[in-house]
Amino acid sequence: MLKRLRLKMGLAIIFACVFLMLGPKAWAQAEDNTAFELIDQVVKGNTTFALDLYARLIAKGKSDNLFFSPYSLSTALAMTYAGAGGRTATQMSKVLHFPEEQAELHTAFYHLQNDVNDAAKKASNLEIRIANAFWGQKGYPFLENFKDSVENYYQAKLKEVDFRTAYQTIRKEINAWVEEQTNKKIKNLIKPGLIDHLTRLVLVNAIYFKGNWASPFKTGDTKKASFWVTSTKDVRVPMMTQKNHFGYTENRRLQVQVLELPYGGNSQDFPSYGDNNISMIVLLPRQRNGLAKLEKSLKGKNLEQWLDNLQWRQKVKVFLPKFKISTGFNLSKTLASMGMPDAFNENADFSGIDGVKELHITSIVHKAFVDVNEKGTEAAAATGVMIGTRGLPPPTPEFRADHPFIFLIRHNSTKSILFMGRVVNPLKK
Repeated sequence: MLKRLRLKMGLAIIFACVFLMLGPKAWAQAEDNTAFELIDQVVKGNTTFALDLYARLIAKGKSDNLFFSPYSLSTALAMTYAGAGGRTATQMSKVLHFPEEQAELHTAFYHLQNDVNDAAKKASNLEIRIANAFWGQKGYPFLENFKDSVENYYQAKLKEVDFRTAYQTIRKEINAWVEEQTNKKIKNLIKPGLIDHLTRLVLVNAIYFKGNWASPFKTGDTKKASFWVTSTKDVRVPMMTQKNHFGYTENRRLQVQVLELPYGGNSQDFPSYGDNNISMIVLLPRQRNGLAKLEKSLKGKNLEQWLDNLQWRQKVKVFLPKFKISTGFNLSKTLASMGMPDAFNENADFSGIDGVKELHITSIVHKAFVDVNEKGTEAAAATGVMIGTRGLPPPTPEFRADHPFIFLIRHNSTKSILFMGRVVNPLKK
Protein backbone atom coordinates (compact mmCIF):
# COMPACT_ATOMS: atom_id res chain seq x y z
CA MET A 1 0.00 0.00 0.00
CA LEU A 2 1.33 3.46 -0.89
CA LYS A 3 2.16 5.37 2.22
CA ARG A 4 1.20 9.00 2.58
CA LEU A 5 3.49 11.74 3.85
CA ARG A 6 1.62 14.74 5.14
CA LEU A 7 3.25 18.08 5.61
CA LYS A 8 1.39 21.03 7.11
CA MET A 9 2.57 24.50 7.84
CA GLY A 10 1.10 27.29 9.91
CA LEU A 11 2.21 30.75 10.91
CA ALA A 12 1.21 33.44 13.31
CA ILE A 13 2.92 36.76 14.07
CA ILE A 14 2.47 38.90 17.24
CA PHE A 15 6.49 36.36 14.50
CA ALA A 16 20.64 11.67 6.24
CA CYS A 17 23.43 11.42 4.61
CA VAL A 18 27.10 10.65 5.24
CA PHE A 19 27.86 14.33 5.68
CA LEU A 20 25.74 14.50 8.84
CA MET A 21 28.89 13.78 10.80
CA LEU A 22 29.49 17.52 10.52
CA GLY A 23 27.22 18.41 13.42
CA PRO A 24 26.87 21.32 15.80
CA LYS A 25 30.02 20.40 17.74
CA ALA A 26 32.11 20.53 14.57
CA TRP A 27 31.03 24.12 14.06
CA ALA A 28 33.17 25.44 16.86
CA GLN A 29 36.23 24.00 15.15
CA ALA A 30 35.53 25.69 11.82
CA GLU A 31 37.10 28.95 10.76
CA ASP A 32 34.91 32.00 11.36
CA ASN A 33 34.93 33.06 7.73
CA THR A 34 33.75 29.59 6.65
CA ALA A 35 30.93 29.74 9.18
CA PHE A 36 29.77 33.16 8.01
CA GLU A 37 29.96 32.11 4.37
CA LEU A 38 27.83 29.06 5.06
CA ILE A 39 25.13 31.02 6.86
CA ASP A 40 25.23 33.72 4.20
CA GLN A 41 24.74 31.15 1.43
CA VAL A 42 21.73 29.58 3.13
CA VAL A 43 20.17 32.93 4.05
CA LYS A 44 20.46 34.15 0.46
CA GLY A 45 18.78 30.96 -0.69
CA ASN A 46 16.00 31.39 1.86
CA THR A 47 15.48 34.98 0.72
CA THR A 48 15.24 33.93 -2.93
CA PHE A 49 12.66 31.29 -1.99
CA ALA A 50 10.72 33.86 0.03
CA LEU A 51 10.52 36.23 -2.95
CA ASP A 52 9.61 33.39 -5.33
CA LEU A 53 6.81 32.24 -3.03
CA TYR A 54 5.61 35.80 -2.46
CA ALA A 55 5.20 36.23 -6.22
CA ARG A 56 3.14 33.01 -6.42
CA LEU A 57 0.92 33.95 -3.50
CA ILE A 58 0.07 37.46 -4.72
CA ALA A 59 -0.86 36.04 -8.11
CA LYS A 60 -3.65 34.13 -6.37
CA GLY A 61 -4.93 37.10 -4.39
CA LYS A 62 -4.10 40.25 -6.29
CA SER A 63 -6.19 42.53 -4.06
CA ASP A 64 -5.64 40.79 -0.73
CA ASN A 65 -3.48 41.43 2.29
CA LEU A 66 -0.73 38.84 2.72
CA PHE A 67 1.37 37.59 5.57
CA PHE A 68 3.58 34.49 5.97
CA SER A 69 6.84 33.32 7.56
CA PRO A 70 9.49 32.33 5.00
CA TYR A 71 11.73 31.29 7.90
CA SER A 72 9.16 28.87 9.33
CA LEU A 73 8.42 27.37 5.94
CA SER A 74 12.09 26.92 5.07
CA THR A 75 12.80 25.36 8.45
CA ALA A 76 10.00 22.79 8.22
CA LEU A 77 10.95 21.93 4.66
CA ALA A 78 14.62 21.66 5.65
CA MET A 79 13.70 19.04 8.24
CA THR A 80 11.79 17.16 5.54
CA TYR A 81 14.68 17.59 3.09
CA ALA A 82 16.87 15.69 5.56
CA GLY A 83 15.04 12.54 4.45
CA ALA A 84 14.89 13.29 0.71
CA GLY A 85 16.96 11.54 -1.92
CA GLY A 86 17.43 11.24 -5.67
CA ARG A 87 15.33 13.42 -7.96
CA THR A 88 13.07 14.47 -5.08
CA ALA A 89 16.03 16.01 -3.25
CA THR A 90 17.24 17.69 -6.45
CA GLN A 91 13.84 19.26 -7.09
CA MET A 92 13.49 20.46 -3.51
CA SER A 93 17.00 21.90 -3.58
CA LYS A 94 16.23 23.95 -6.69
CA VAL A 95 12.85 25.27 -5.55
CA LEU A 96 13.89 25.99 -1.97
CA HIS A 97 17.39 27.16 -3.01
CA PHE A 98 19.00 24.74 -0.55
CA PRO A 99 22.62 23.64 -1.00
CA GLU A 100 22.71 20.06 -2.25
CA GLU A 101 25.16 19.07 0.48
CA GLN A 102 22.88 18.29 3.39
CA ALA A 103 25.40 18.97 6.16
CA GLU A 104 25.87 22.57 5.03
CA LEU A 105 22.15 23.25 5.08
CA HIS A 106 21.38 21.70 8.44
CA THR A 107 24.45 23.17 10.15
CA ALA A 108 23.45 26.63 8.92
CA PHE A 109 19.88 26.21 10.15
CA TYR A 110 21.16 25.08 13.54
CA HIS A 111 23.11 28.30 13.98
CA LEU A 112 20.45 30.50 12.42
CA GLN A 113 17.94 29.30 14.96
CA ASN A 114 20.38 29.89 17.81
CA ASP A 115 21.25 33.36 16.52
CA VAL A 116 17.62 34.41 16.22
CA ASN A 117 16.70 33.02 19.63
CA ASP A 118 19.74 34.80 21.11
CA ALA A 119 18.52 38.13 19.74
CA ALA A 120 15.85 38.29 22.43
CA LYS A 121 18.36 37.45 25.16
CA LYS A 122 20.73 40.24 24.09
CA ALA A 123 18.09 42.92 23.59
CA SER A 124 15.45 44.63 25.65
CA ASN A 125 11.74 44.63 24.86
CA LEU A 126 11.98 41.61 22.58
CA GLU A 127 10.55 38.13 22.86
CA ILE A 128 11.42 35.51 20.25
CA ARG A 129 10.75 31.80 20.41
CA ILE A 130 11.57 29.27 17.70
CA ALA A 131 10.80 25.64 18.39
CA ASN A 132 10.62 22.40 16.40
CA ALA A 133 8.88 19.15 17.27
CA PHE A 134 8.77 15.62 15.84
CA TRP A 135 5.93 13.14 16.43
CA GLY A 136 6.53 9.66 14.98
CA GLN A 137 4.66 6.38 14.86
CA LYS A 138 5.70 4.07 17.68
CA GLY A 139 7.66 1.11 16.31
CA TYR A 140 8.09 2.63 12.83
CA PRO A 141 11.59 1.98 11.38
CA PHE A 142 12.88 5.55 11.23
CA LEU A 143 16.54 5.62 10.23
CA GLU A 144 18.93 6.69 12.95
CA ASN A 145 20.58 9.22 10.60
CA PHE A 146 17.24 10.95 10.06
CA LYS A 147 16.32 11.01 13.75
CA ASP A 148 19.79 12.29 14.67
CA SER A 149 19.65 15.00 12.03
CA VAL A 150 16.28 16.33 13.15
CA GLU A 151 17.22 16.17 16.82
CA ASN A 152 20.79 17.51 16.63
CA TYR A 153 20.25 20.29 14.12
CA TYR A 154 16.65 21.30 14.88
CA GLN A 155 16.35 20.26 18.53
CA ALA A 156 13.28 18.18 17.63
CA LYS A 157 13.52 14.93 19.55
CA LEU A 158 11.30 12.06 18.45
CA LYS A 159 8.15 11.68 20.51
CA GLU A 160 6.69 8.26 19.89
CA VAL A 161 2.90 8.09 19.52
CA ASP A 162 0.37 5.70 18.03
CA PHE A 163 -1.38 7.31 15.09
CA ARG A 164 -3.06 3.99 14.29
CA THR A 165 -5.31 4.08 17.33
CA ALA A 166 -5.20 7.66 18.66
CA TYR A 167 -4.70 10.07 15.75
CA GLN A 168 -7.46 12.42 16.91
CA THR A 169 -5.90 12.72 20.37
CA ILE A 170 -2.46 13.28 18.83
CA ARG A 171 -3.85 15.98 16.52
CA LYS A 172 -5.18 17.85 19.55
CA GLU A 173 -1.85 17.39 21.34
CA ILE A 174 0.08 18.87 18.40
CA ASN A 175 -2.32 21.78 18.10
CA ALA A 176 -1.98 22.46 21.84
CA TRP A 177 1.82 22.51 21.48
CA VAL A 178 1.61 24.99 18.60
CA GLU A 179 -0.83 27.18 20.52
CA GLU A 180 1.49 27.24 23.52
CA GLN A 181 4.60 28.04 21.44
CA THR A 182 2.83 30.91 19.65
CA ASN A 183 1.28 32.45 22.76
CA LYS A 184 -2.18 31.25 21.67
CA LYS A 185 -2.00 33.17 18.39
CA ILE A 186 -2.04 30.06 16.19
CA LYS A 187 -4.91 27.74 16.97
CA ASN A 188 -6.11 24.55 15.31
CA LEU A 189 -3.18 24.35 12.91
CA ILE A 190 -4.03 20.78 12.00
CA LYS A 191 -7.71 20.44 11.23
CA PRO A 192 -9.69 17.19 11.40
CA GLY A 193 -8.93 14.91 8.47
CA LEU A 194 -5.33 15.97 7.99
CA ILE A 195 -4.03 13.28 10.32
CA ASP A 196 -5.37 9.73 10.27
CA HIS A 197 -4.40 6.15 11.11
CA LEU A 198 -1.96 6.04 8.19
CA THR A 199 0.08 9.03 9.39
CA ARG A 200 3.60 8.03 10.37
CA LEU A 201 5.41 11.31 11.02
CA VAL A 202 4.59 14.93 11.87
CA LEU A 203 7.28 17.63 11.86
CA VAL A 204 6.31 21.05 13.21
CA ASN A 205 8.04 24.43 13.37
CA ALA A 206 6.64 27.30 15.42
CA ILE A 207 7.92 30.85 15.65
CA TYR A 208 6.67 33.62 17.91
CA PHE A 209 7.82 37.23 17.98
CA LYS A 210 6.79 40.18 20.09
CA GLY A 211 8.77 43.39 20.01
CA ASN A 212 8.30 46.96 21.16
CA TRP A 213 9.44 49.69 18.81
CA ALA A 214 12.77 51.27 19.75
CA SER A 215 10.90 54.51 19.13
CA PRO A 216 7.22 53.92 19.96
CA PHE A 217 4.42 55.87 18.35
CA LYS A 218 2.45 58.06 20.76
CA THR A 219 -1.14 56.86 21.05
CA GLY A 220 -2.41 60.41 21.25
CA ASP A 221 -0.89 61.21 17.85
CA THR A 222 -2.84 58.46 16.09
CA LYS A 223 -5.65 59.96 14.03
CA LYS A 224 -8.17 58.76 11.51
CA ALA A 225 -6.83 59.29 8.00
CA SER A 226 -7.37 58.11 4.44
CA PHE A 227 -5.69 54.96 3.17
CA TRP A 228 -5.95 54.69 -0.60
CA VAL A 229 -6.79 51.07 -1.48
CA THR A 230 -6.85 52.16 -5.14
CA SER A 231 -5.87 55.41 -6.85
CA THR A 232 -9.46 56.66 -6.46
CA LYS A 233 -10.94 54.77 -3.47
CA ASP A 234 -9.97 55.31 0.16
CA VAL A 235 -10.90 53.94 3.58
CA ARG A 236 -10.53 55.67 6.93
CA VAL A 237 -7.96 54.00 9.18
CA PRO A 238 -6.07 54.76 12.43
CA MET A 239 -2.84 56.33 11.19
CA MET A 240 0.15 56.42 13.54
CA THR A 241 2.76 59.13 13.16
CA GLN A 242 6.12 60.25 14.54
CA LYS A 243 9.31 62.05 13.51
CA ASN A 244 12.61 60.44 14.43
CA HIS A 245 15.92 59.16 13.07
CA PHE A 246 15.47 55.95 11.10
CA GLY A 247 17.24 53.98 8.43
CA TYR A 248 15.84 55.38 5.19
CA THR A 249 16.56 55.21 1.49
CA GLU A 250 14.72 55.67 -1.77
CA ASN A 251 15.18 54.61 -5.37
CA ARG A 252 13.91 57.30 -7.67
CA ARG A 253 14.18 55.15 -10.80
CA LEU A 254 11.90 52.47 -9.32
CA GLN A 255 9.89 55.03 -7.35
CA VAL A 256 10.17 53.27 -3.99
CA GLN A 257 10.84 54.47 -0.44
CA VAL A 258 12.35 52.08 2.11
CA LEU A 259 12.11 52.60 5.87
CA GLU A 260 13.55 50.62 8.78
CA LEU A 261 11.65 50.65 12.06
CA PRO A 262 13.84 48.96 14.70
CA TYR A 263 12.57 47.06 17.69
CA GLY A 264 14.15 47.54 21.12
CA GLY A 265 17.74 46.33 21.27
CA ASN A 266 21.24 46.81 22.61
CA SER A 267 23.76 48.57 20.39
CA GLN A 268 26.80 47.19 22.24
CA ASP A 269 25.77 43.68 21.24
CA PHE A 270 25.20 44.52 17.58
CA PRO A 271 27.42 47.51 16.75
CA SER A 272 27.02 47.02 13.00
CA TYR A 273 23.24 47.32 13.22
CA GLY A 274 22.65 50.33 15.40
CA ASP A 275 20.44 49.88 18.44
CA ASN A 276 18.69 46.71 17.35
CA ASN A 277 18.94 43.31 15.75
CA ILE A 278 15.31 42.90 14.68
CA SER A 279 13.58 45.44 12.44
CA MET A 280 10.49 45.95 10.37
CA ILE A 281 11.31 47.06 6.84
CA VAL A 282 8.58 48.87 4.93
CA LEU A 283 8.73 49.14 1.12
CA LEU A 284 6.44 51.90 -0.09
CA PRO A 285 5.80 52.78 -3.74
CA ARG A 286 5.72 56.49 -4.48
CA GLN A 287 2.46 56.21 -6.39
CA ARG A 288 -0.84 55.17 -4.85
CA ASN A 289 -1.27 52.51 -7.52
CA GLY A 290 2.41 51.56 -7.59
CA LEU A 291 2.31 48.26 -5.66
CA ALA A 292 2.22 46.03 -8.75
CA LYS A 293 5.25 47.82 -10.23
CA LEU A 294 7.11 47.53 -6.93
CA GLU A 295 6.34 43.82 -6.71
CA LYS A 296 7.72 43.24 -10.20
CA SER A 297 10.98 44.91 -9.12
CA LEU A 298 11.16 42.87 -5.89
CA LYS A 299 14.22 40.86 -6.84
CA GLY A 300 17.03 39.65 -4.63
CA LYS A 301 19.62 42.15 -5.87
CA ASN A 302 17.26 45.12 -5.55
CA LEU A 303 16.16 44.14 -2.07
CA GLU A 304 19.75 43.55 -0.95
CA GLN A 305 20.80 46.98 -2.22
CA TRP A 306 17.88 48.75 -0.55
CA LEU A 307 18.53 47.04 2.78
CA ASP A 308 22.26 47.77 2.65
CA ASN A 309 21.48 51.47 2.18
CA LEU A 310 19.47 51.55 5.41
CA GLN A 311 22.65 51.97 7.43
CA TRP A 312 22.31 55.70 6.78
CA ARG A 313 20.09 57.11 9.53
CA GLN A 314 18.26 60.40 9.14
CA LYS A 315 15.25 62.20 10.51
CA VAL A 316 12.04 60.99 8.82
CA LYS A 317 8.40 61.99 9.25
CA VAL A 318 6.59 58.65 9.39
CA PHE A 319 2.92 57.84 8.84
CA LEU A 320 2.01 54.17 9.27
CA PRO A 321 -1.44 52.60 9.69
CA LYS A 322 -2.29 50.20 12.49
CA PHE A 323 -3.16 46.80 11.06
CA LYS A 324 -3.83 43.15 11.80
CA ILE A 325 -3.55 40.35 9.26
CA SER A 326 -4.48 36.70 9.60
CA THR A 327 -3.87 34.32 6.70
CA GLY A 328 -3.86 30.61 5.93
CA PHE A 329 -2.66 28.61 2.94
CA ASN A 330 -2.42 25.09 1.63
CA LEU A 331 0.85 25.23 -0.27
CA SER A 332 1.08 21.72 -1.71
CA LYS A 333 -0.04 22.63 -5.24
CA THR A 334 1.91 25.88 -5.15
CA LEU A 335 5.22 24.20 -4.29
CA ALA A 336 4.59 21.39 -6.76
CA SER A 337 3.98 23.94 -9.53
CA MET A 338 7.19 25.75 -8.57
CA GLY A 339 9.21 22.68 -9.57
CA MET A 340 9.11 20.01 -6.87
CA PRO A 341 6.16 17.78 -7.94
CA ASP A 342 7.80 14.47 -7.06
CA ALA A 343 7.60 15.18 -3.34
CA PHE A 344 3.81 15.04 -3.60
CA ASN A 345 3.25 11.97 -5.79
CA GLU A 346 4.18 8.32 -6.25
CA ASN A 347 7.63 9.28 -7.53
CA ALA A 348 8.64 10.69 -4.14
CA ASP A 349 11.92 9.53 -2.66
CA PHE A 350 12.06 10.03 1.10
CA SER A 351 14.11 6.92 1.63
CA GLY A 352 16.33 8.90 3.99
CA ILE A 353 13.51 8.67 6.52
CA ASP A 354 12.83 4.93 6.59
CA GLY A 355 15.07 3.31 3.96
CA VAL A 356 12.33 2.74 1.38
CA LYS A 357 10.52 4.87 -1.19
CA GLU A 358 6.97 4.63 0.13
CA LEU A 359 6.43 8.09 1.63
CA HIS A 360 5.22 11.26 -0.01
CA ILE A 361 3.89 14.64 1.12
CA THR A 362 0.12 14.96 0.98
CA SER A 363 -0.39 18.51 2.26
CA ILE A 364 1.41 21.62 3.45
CA VAL A 365 -0.68 24.10 5.41
CA HIS A 366 0.49 27.45 6.67
CA LYS A 367 -1.11 29.98 9.02
CA ALA A 368 0.07 33.44 10.00
CA PHE A 369 -0.99 36.39 12.13
CA VAL A 370 0.47 39.86 12.72
CA ASP A 371 -0.62 42.81 14.85
CA VAL A 372 1.08 46.20 14.40
CA ASN A 373 0.25 49.09 16.71
CA GLU A 374 1.78 52.09 18.50
CA LYS A 375 3.72 49.95 20.98
CA GLY A 376 5.19 47.47 18.54
CA THR A 377 4.47 44.19 16.77
CA GLU A 378 3.25 40.76 17.81
CA ALA A 379 3.59 37.84 15.44
CA ALA A 380 3.68 34.05 15.44
CA ALA A 381 4.01 31.18 13.01
CA ALA A 382 3.80 27.40 12.97
CA THR A 383 4.73 24.85 10.35
CA GLY A 384 3.85 21.19 10.50
CA VAL A 385 5.08 18.35 8.34
CA MET A 386 3.06 15.18 8.42
CA ILE A 387 4.42 12.00 6.95
CA GLY A 388 2.30 8.94 6.66
CA THR A 389 2.10 5.86 4.62
CA ARG A 390 2.96 7.64 1.08
CA GLY A 391 21.11 58.14 -3.71
CA LEU A 392 20.65 60.28 -0.44
CA PRO A 393 17.13 61.68 0.05
CA PRO A 394 16.33 65.31 0.88
CA PRO A 395 16.36 66.47 4.53
CA THR A 396 13.50 65.22 6.71
CA PRO A 397 11.73 63.15 4.06
CA GLU A 398 8.12 62.15 4.58
CA PHE A 399 7.25 58.48 4.58
CA ARG A 400 3.47 58.40 4.30
CA ALA A 401 2.20 54.82 4.08
CA ASP A 402 -1.34 55.78 3.10
CA HIS A 403 -1.53 53.31 0.20
CA PRO A 404 -0.60 49.62 -0.32
CA PHE A 405 2.90 48.60 0.76
CA ILE A 406 5.15 45.59 1.46
CA PHE A 407 6.72 44.85 4.84
CA LEU A 408 9.34 42.46 6.26
CA ILE A 409 10.45 41.54 9.76
CA ARG A 410 14.15 40.79 9.56
CA HIS A 411 16.91 39.45 11.81
CA ASN A 412 19.55 41.99 10.87
CA SER A 413 22.83 40.32 11.76
CA THR A 414 22.05 37.23 9.63
CA LYS A 415 19.76 39.13 7.21
CA SER A 416 17.12 36.43 7.63
CA ILE A 417 13.55 37.34 6.68
CA LEU A 418 11.46 35.98 9.53
CA PHE A 419 8.13 37.28 8.23
CA MET A 420 6.92 38.94 5.06
CA GLY A 421 3.68 40.43 3.82
CA ARG A 422 1.81 43.29 2.25
CA VAL A 423 -0.97 45.62 3.34
CA VAL A 424 -3.57 46.38 0.70
CA ASN A 425 -6.35 47.37 3.09
CA PRO A 426 -5.57 47.84 6.82
CA LEU A 427 -9.23 47.32 7.72
CA LYS A 428 -9.25 43.77 6.40
CA LYS A 429 -7.97 41.27 8.96
